[in-house]
Amino acid sequence: MEQQDDELIRFEAEGAAPLPPASVEGHVGRAGARIWYASYGDGPAVILLHGGLGHSGNWGYQVPALLQSGRRVVLIDSRGHGRSSRDARPYSYELMASDVLAVMDELSLEKAAFVGWSDGACIALILAATAPSRVAGVFFFACNMDPSGTLEFVPTPVIDRCFSRHAKDYAALSATPDDFKGFVEAVSLMMRTEPNYRAEDLGRIHVPVAIVLGEHDEFIKPEHAEYLARSIPNAQMITLKGVSHFAPLQRPAEFNAAVLSFLDGLPS
Repeated sequence: MEQQDDELIRFEAEGAAPLPPASVEGHVGRAGARIWYASYGDGPAVILLHGGLGHSGNWGYQVPALLQSGRRVVLIDSRGHGRSSRDARPYSYELMASDVLAVMDELSLEKAAFVGWSDGACIALILAATAPSRVAGVFFFACNMDPSGTLEFVPTPVIDRCFSRHAKDYAALSATPDDFKGFVEAVSLMMRTEPNYRAEDLGRIHVPVAIVLGEHDEFIKPEHAEYLARSIPNAQMITLKGVSHFAPLQRPAEFNAAVLSFLDGLPS
């Protein structure tokens, strides 16, 4: 039977599925931080960018499906998240986008497709806007591109369970395991004030993009996702039924099918 964890009960208790052994794993030093990365398999490259407060292990249900499809998968922990460190400067999506390019350079990756989740989606779309020659396409899941795109925050048991798992993982992985509160405050400040893309900025993005949102997303306004899909030339709009902001964990098979369909449609 297809795995479902709509309430994130399994995720809170165990995390996502464990990642397979990496072909290459390491850190790259960049702008006061050490950025962790791992590469798996061979074939066309796909870079998975996790959401805010999370880490690359949250993609545990996606990596095997992508490897099975004959692709190379690259994971990156955003600065200050997971196994990556940070310095005292404020978080910014542009800074984290430049970290991704540093990892690509370290791995001699000229170009990759991106699957971004929440903050990771924003980072991927900024790369599409600022470094289009490095981006084959962006699967943009559950994110906004200006502060007006977010719903008023309402705590739910699902969100609480996800936050609980993030706290445990931060303590286990981070170089500063006791600083979760400060980490959350710093990331939250970025989320409240960035990004600030206007319609004309979005109109200059010319790589293939899919704007993807769960039917019950807790954070992103559906009309904002539709606005993004209208504003980015030739973007697709995909709604994932029955899931929320946490679709890759809730119903992995359905999420993976949407990702693979998008990747299969990219120019080779």
